[in-house]
Amino acid sequence: MNSTQTVSEIGEFVLINAISERLRSQDNDEVIVGLGDDSAVTKTNGKPLVSCVDVLVQGVHFRTDWSSALEIGRKSVAANLADIYAMGGAPKSLLIGLAVPADTKVSWVLELADGIRTEADLVGAQVIGGDVVRSEQIMISVTALGNLVAPSPITRGGAQAGDVLAVAGRLGYAHAGLMMLSRGFRSPRAIVSAHRVPEPPYELAQLAHHATSMIDISDGLLSDIGHIADASAVSINIESSKLVVTEELQAMASAFNGDAMAWVLQGGEDHSFAATFSSAAQVPEGWVVIGSVAAGEGVTVDSESIAQTGWDHFK
Repeated sequence: MNSTQTVSEIGEFVLINAISERLRSQDNDEVIVGLGDDSAVTKTNGKPLVSCVDVLVQGVHFRTDWSSALEIGRKSVAANLADIYAMGGAPKSLLIGLAVPADTKVSWVLELADGIRTEADLVGAQVIGGDVVRSEQIMISVTALGNLVAPSPITRGGAQAGDVLAVAGRLGYAHAGLMMLSRGFRSPRAIVSAHRVPEPPYELAQLAHHATSMIDISDGLLSDIGHIADASAVSINIESSKLVVTEELQAMASAFNGDAMAWVLQGGEDHSFAATFSSAAQVPEGWVVIGSVAAGEGVTVDSESIAQTGWDHFK
């Protein structure tokens, strides 16, 4: 990396690593999990606090002609709640930052607030503060705070050779929904709604507190499993025959000359969960075993290397 490179040349994750190196400080006993995972875990009055933040930008994460304000509010909160659950936490509080143009309708902002509350109510979380500023486009920043309820933080770095890989929740639907919307279609409803409002399986994440590692699938299965493989210094193989590709998704792929398996492997924003467990017997009900962990490095599909082309903001 050199000073003349742009962020589009190096990509999102190399940029994040470079920023992290600049910000990484000396060891602090109050920081249990710092930079580089779904959430941070810090000690507050001796108790673990789980926290994370996401920023959603108009035209990148949502479009107001595709999604209602209520749907956008729900989506902005869901992305953060999933990160808290992926760490073995239970979300309790939210801080909301909102930037809007001066001509934004008040009714739109209030509907956004309704969406934020709707998603927060699903898990018993409460908005406790925030900020509103003027900008040229809509931007929403959500900070989620929660308690650690797993025996210890479930990081990306705990997978071990011999573990099994499992997923909870649907895959490929949000990407398929994005494709439908981008082509002017507003149906089928289940697929289009998956892009507008993700449905993280919060209750299934709570069953996985004995997982050796876990991650929120936001950038695509291959990409996010790659984060686990890198952080754990292991290799992970996905068996395509074990992935759930629904008839609904297959029908969409056939109708639009797409590849349903590619959507499942590479599509982002479903906010489902992937985790590793010490054995198949440890996998909770509702989770689906899709692969295995071994010594080595990288991610393979059916024992063959495949490009990890998940979502990257700058690529």
